[in-house]
Amino acid sequence: MNQDHPGLIKKVIVFFDKLEDNVRGHLSHYPVVYTIIGGTAIVLFWRGVWHTADILQGQGGVIGFIFSPVVNMIIVAVVLLMTGLFVSYFIGDTILMSGIKGEKKVADRTQKDVKEEETRIGELRTTIKEMKKEVDEIRDNLVG
Repeated sequence: MNQDHPGLIKKVIVFFDKLEDNVRGHLSHYPVVYTIIGGTAIVLFWRGVWHTADILQGQGGVIGFIFSPVVNMIIVAVVLLMTGLFVSYFIGDTILMSGIKGEKKVADRTQKDVKEEETRIGELRTTIKEMKKEVDEIRDNLVG
């Protein structure tokens, strides 16, 4: 952090956090426009990363070696494995968790499975409401 302006970085982060909330709030009302803007920005970001890697490879020497396709792929695979993003990105957390729990994929669920899950969720909501009512009664008895 810069010693001359210790609060500057915090102010910049807060500014962009508020800006992001504002923009996201407005764009969420227009999902197609939001998708076009977001998709375009993501593609252009990765295009920039790709071209930067090509430029760095073209520099030759150690940098060129690091950014050569095979070496770069190995380095990136190690980084992705170390950060836990390799498996998460390529197969997704939902698929991983459903496999661990022994659940069916959403596409393989039958209408009966979905109805049973909806019924179970309804039962859980009823139980929670009953528990809340009991907690409120206990609180009222203790306070009053």
